[in-house]
Amino acid sequence: MKSNFSEIIKGETPVLVDFYADWCGPCKTLAPILIEAKSSLGDKVKIVKIDVDKNQELSSQYQVKGVPTLILFKDGKQLWRQSGVVPKQEIVRIIESHS
Repeated sequence: MKSNFSEIIKGETPVLVDFYADWCGPCKTLAPILIEAKSSLGDKVKIVKIDVDKNQELSSQYQVKGVPTLILFKDGKQLWRQSGVVPKQEIVRIIESHS
């Protein structure tokens, strides 16, 4: 996943990465919010979900301490990050400000 991940985040299109876990309640709350945000934004963003339990090396590389953690990348650079459930309007606003 790691080599593939650096390819995914280095494009010009912003990539919102959702570090989550199957056992995490707030992650389940966030999932439909991300689907709604993607439908509002369309091609302006890619949304990628990373299971922290299956990708521990990647999670520790980005110092993900709690789930869910959202990190926005563009051109391989981290532009924004927040842990916890983020409202759809805020996700859309953040991504539009970096598109």
